[in-house]
Amino acid sequence: MTYEEVLKAARECIGDKCFACPVCNGKACGNKLPGPGAKGIGDAAVRNYEAWKKVYLNMDTIYENKPIDTSITLFGKQFDYPFFAGPVGAIQLHYSDKYNDITYNDVLVSACSEHGIAAFTGDGVNPQVMEGATKAIKAAGGLGIPTIKPWNKETIEEKIQLVSKSDAFAVAMDIDAAGLPFLKNLTPPAGSKTVEELKEIINFTETPFIVKGIMSVKGALKAKEAGADAIVVSNHGGRVLDGCAATADVLEEIVAAVGDSMKIFVDGGIRTGGDIFKALALGADGIIIARPFVSAVFGGGAEGVAGYINKIGEELRDTMAMCGATSISEITRDMVRR
Repeated sequence: MTYEEVLKAARECIGDKCFACPVCNGKACGNKLPGPGAKGIGDAAVRNYEAWKKVYLNMDTIYENKPIDTSITLFGKQFDYPFFAGPVGAIQLHYSDKYNDITYNDVLVSACSEHGIAAFTGDGVNPQVMEGATKAIKAAGGLGIPTIKPWNKETIEEKIQLVSKSDAFAVAMDIDAAGLPFLKNLTPPAGSKTVEELKEIINFTETPFIVKGIMSVKGALKAKEAGADAIVVSNHGGRVLDGCAATADVLEEIVAAVGDSMKIFVDGGIRTGGDIFKALALGADGIIIARPFVSAVFGGGAEGVAGYINKIGEELRDTMAMCGATSISEITRDMVRR
């Protein structure tokens, strides 16, 4: 299937909240909640997308002509590309009944692991969501990253025990999910965490721990103090705070603040291989893309996921060739400009 065919098929079954747009830029879904939109007027998701377009590529084809290597090694695992599928939860609430959280993760985790990347999986109030996600990751040889919401301590520990049994190579917590309106006043309770609370959670975890939802140097240093192995520069796809800065606009200062002390992922409006290249040039170690993978699953199942991975992988490879980088490690800050 071509990506256009995948999007056409997705539009026929994804529901009336997401439109499987040719360009997923946050404009059509706006503030649709439930749905893939954002709180308030929904401008943060749009700002994420547009900020990457203000970073420009520096073309340079005077270099030794060698094969382009897009692979990376992360936490002891090698991947064909430096991008990952992002966590999406409450699939039926935000999209349609064609998939639920468990069947969606089954397709996404297996397809990603078979085509050279890994998927972050979502979480939910229903404990079966994490149970299903960790089973899918176990079946994929541990090539997946369960993402736990910032629940109360007891619930988190129960979910981390499931993670341990799954052989997942890393685990994440989307700390910014504390701002999701549909998580308020639910059981189990979810909310913000102190540095000490986060440190206790990380110490309880044997797997490399990723804190997702960092949007400032101050937040990054707190995650570092708590002992995080990695952070995700993320504003939850623009969903949790109206008027929030774009991830592209804060990435460099966060990279400068934490240096090589932890791995740094980034998400938010990254839609092309060129965007991935820009994020790497600005200092990211890995990139996360979420909403387009939903369209890929709904529109083509495993085949749709494979097609999308190949599409943006080829775009990345082409961008590297046109900017003089034959490996991910050769991508440097001077290959982009603002």
